[in-house]
Amino acid sequence: MSFSPGDAVTTHNFGLQIDGVMVEYLHAVGEVGMEQDVIEYQQVSANGQPITKKMPGVKKAGETTVTRGMEQSTAFTEWIAASLRGDMGSARKNASIIYMDYQFNPVRRQHLRNAWCSKVVGAPATAGEASVMTETVTIVYEELVTE
Repeated sequence: MSFSPGDAVTTHNFGLQIDGVMVEYLHAVGEVGMEQDVIEYQQVSANGQPITKKMPGVKKAGETTVTRGMEQSTAFTEWIAASLRGDMGSARKNASIIYMDYQFNPVRRQHLRNAWCSKVVGAPATAGEASVMTETVTIVYEELVTE
């Protein structure tokens, strides 16, 4: 299937790679972004008129969440454990969120540089309820590069 001009990329086919290894069985990925401080300063022009200028300041690190079904994948679980015990030599990894078209061809990648897990939360359990057990992992990163 080919795209026509104006077709938007869908978000239901996606994957997460950490150091080139695909994470299995994802349910959702949260919003991904970066933020930058804005420096505002005022000065007076040569003819005495006040001028307000804005310029970029310090970039802020980003964070996102990943929700997955509880399953037996060890690589992702070991990465979470290394992060939570503070083993930054093992935990700080490059990750990529990959969005795919209907034929599972990558159409956009968001690279999360120096990413690690800062939080993991399991889903609540309710007696008599038939639902999938999930966990939500908060991933922090130092830089976002989109291609």
